Amino acid sequence: MEQVDRIDTVNEYNKYAGVDTLHPLVGVINFNDMAQITHFRRRMGIYAVFLKDVKCGNMLYGCQPYDYEDGTLVFISPGQVYGIDSKGIATKPSGYGLIFHPDLIARTHLSKTIKDYSFFSYEVNEALHLSKKERQTVVDCLKKIHEEIEQNIDKHSNTLIVSNIELFLNYCQRYYDRQFITRSNANKDILARFENLLSDYFKSGKAALLGLPTVAYCAEELFLSPNYFGDLIKKETGSTALDYIQSRLIDEAKLRMFDATKNINDIATELGFKYQQHFTRLFKLKTTVTPNEYRNLN
Repeated sequence: MEQVDRIDTVNEYNKYAGVDTLHPLVGVINFNDMAQITHFRRRMGIYAVFLKDVKCGNMLYGCQPYDYEDGTLVFISPGQVYGIDSKGIATKPSGYGLIFHPDLIARTHLSKTIKDYSFFSYEVNEALHLSKKERQTVVDCLKKIHEEIEQNIDKHSNTLIVSNIELFLNYCQRYYDRQFITRSNANKDILARFENLLSDYFKSGKAALLGLPTVAYCAEELFLSPNYFGDLIKKETGSTALDYIQSRLIDEAKLRMFDATKNINDIATELGFKYQQHFTRLFKLKTTVTPNEYRNLN
């Protein structure tokens, strides 16, 4: 079994990188200061954001390899596994990295909002691709964080460091929103595949066999992480992925109402509901009438 090293502290990461630890809970690394690398896998107990300027091999994220293109930002949260495989060829990395321990943001505003930055749960192939201007803004933010780390620690240090990290993440959120817009054609293709996936799910009988389609199931079938998939659907349709699935399910239910040979319980079972009352509750929530009332009206 391949060795996976644990990185639970900023100091442990810095030792691997061969750089000094200036602050026990946060660090900004200039990859130009690192030695050559060939291969590693690490389970992270800290947050990390990597900006690479040169290709240094495929990034391994979970069990999947991805071509780690130049000029991209990748976000890793505690509990995730990542690595680099340069196929045995020693390469010199270039770029920047931001690492910080969860304890750094404890009892701060960022501790309450960190989960809102859903890109920490995106897959590597859903990385943020930066324009030159955006990259400069990102680098400026990282340098500002580094400047604060280099200062003598005082009562203002934590507040300023965390505020600058939050500013950095807010810029990243803006750039991801821009990326969703500029990749609109690709997103519409995903939306069409999503619609076809749901149609097949109901027509093939999978719903009766497997139950209601979930956001996680649809994301996996479309080779996307659940968070990226959910954000994409929200940007394209204005609805959450769950709302979209439920609306599509109700549309399917309405069509089946016209088959007089099926009772309401039959339709609920075919659509993946374990209990008819759950189906009735959702149907009324979405349409303001019960399934029986809808059938009688039509």
